[in-house]
Amino acid sequence: MAGLPPAGPSGGHLEEGSSSRWRSRRDGPPTYHRDVLTRWMERIFDDQLAPARFVVLSVLALGDLRLLHRPEDPWDWALALGALAVCLAGCRAPLAAAVTLSALLVSGDLLGAHVGVPLKAMIAVSLFELALRTSGRRLAAGIGVTTVLLTLHALNAASAQVLPTLYRLSILAGLPLLFGAYVRLMRENARQARERVCEEERRRRSETLAARAAERTAIARELHDLVAHHVSSMVLRVGVARHVLTDVDPRMTEVLDDLHGSGAAALADLRRLVALLRDPAQVHDDPAVSLVEPAGLVEALEAALERGRQTGLTVSADVDPAIGGLDAVRGLTILRLTQEGMANVARHAGPAASARFSVRLDGDTVRLEIVDDGGRPDPAAAGVGATVRSGGHGLIGMTERAQLLGGRLAAGPVPGGRGWRLLAELPSGTAPSDGPVAAPGTDAVAGPAPQAPALATFSAPPPERPLGTLDRGGPLGGPGR
Repeated sequence: MAGLPPAGPSGGHLEEGSSSRWRSRRDGPPTYHRDVLTRWMERIFDDQLAPARFVVLSVLALGDLRLLHRPEDPWDWALALGALAVCLAGCRAPLAAAVTLSALLVSGDLLGAHVGVPLKAMIAVSLFELALRTSGRRLAAGIGVTTVLLTLHALNAASAQVLPTLYRLSILAGLPLLFGAYVRLMRENARQARERVCEEERRRRSETLAARAAERTAIARELHDLVAHHVSSMVLRVGVARHVLTDVDPRMTEVLDDLHGSGAAALADLRRLVALLRDPAQVHDDPAVSLVEPAGLVEALEAALERGRQTGLTVSADVDPAIGGLDAVRGLTILRLTQEGMANVARHAGPAASARFSVRLDGDTVRLEIVDDGGRPDPAAAGVGATVRSGGHGLIGMTERAQLLGGRLAAGPVPGGRGWRLLAELPSGTAPSDGPVAAPGTDAVAGPAPQAPALATFSAPPPERPLGTLDRGGPLGGPGR
């Protein structure tokens, strides 16, 4: 029918609420309003605010005595002031206050005092506090004693008539007790709901950690049984070739030695990675498990650049010695970005390319830059285009690594010429950053953004990837940039 909103699954029409979501009209009042009411009632009727509530009540009662029901007899003033004193003390002992005020009300009837209205208000608030803050035998005893005293007052006021007596008793005692019990029940339900939410969050977190641990163990098993097996076989065969081929060109011997050393280092890294996957706590408990030490970062970078030179690249380096003070996590990230960046230069620009590498500590920001000259064009890639180099997970993995530390990574063609430029900025961790640390997959950056509009900033995929996927930001991270 035209003009009507769509029907919900329960048959009732749907309307758009304040949360911009469709809900059924048959579902009752919005949960949002109930939650707001519960929070306000918890704040107003909190036990810590009981003194403030009794002070407000005493001020109102004193104003009533001064302006509306001004006592004329000295006994009336004595009774009223005594009730005020009991009311002020009732914030700590609502049971004693309710019983004492009820006794004063009956005494006022016997003495012919005319302070019943403010005294009844004090009794009602005391009974409310009694039902709100006590339970069990104390509550039952308080209700019993005050009911007897208030019944005597109601019988005297109603001339011993049953229905008027019950009516006065229900107004004076029943309503405050019911309201106090209702507020107490709401507070208890809210507390239990919060506990259930916290327990569910703890359970979900525990299940997530267990699932991640199981997946890490499975990945570590595959790395150990499959990848490490093949790498160790290659290292063994290269070692055999070094000893069997004795009368070959010395350059070939040098290549075999380099292959053997690289394979042995890769195998050692794989074993350490398997250990970290099986027990991530080792990275904090055992510094020897870390893949790079802070003091050895400069040497590790030089080794990575030298490996690039051995492939035929011409590499000029500008390494700031101050980066040796970075922590192990940032040092490892810098090393992995360097290794992947140099591998991309050799892969896409060719072994005859020239590259300029620089890493500097600029205030609270570590700035890493790799620029190549494009090398010699590859005829096989002539139809691909010179502005985009993709096809693997290298850039995605490097971007993830940078964003995990609150930094950024950008890559793209060099403006106005041939070549490719990789730029990464990371917070050094030695000084507070200017902005919040970004989570993986966000756009926040630490420190000022570089003035390189021609560079394309690559956004990493969402951090919560399906179990079974690897962070491909390291040397094993896919064939493309």
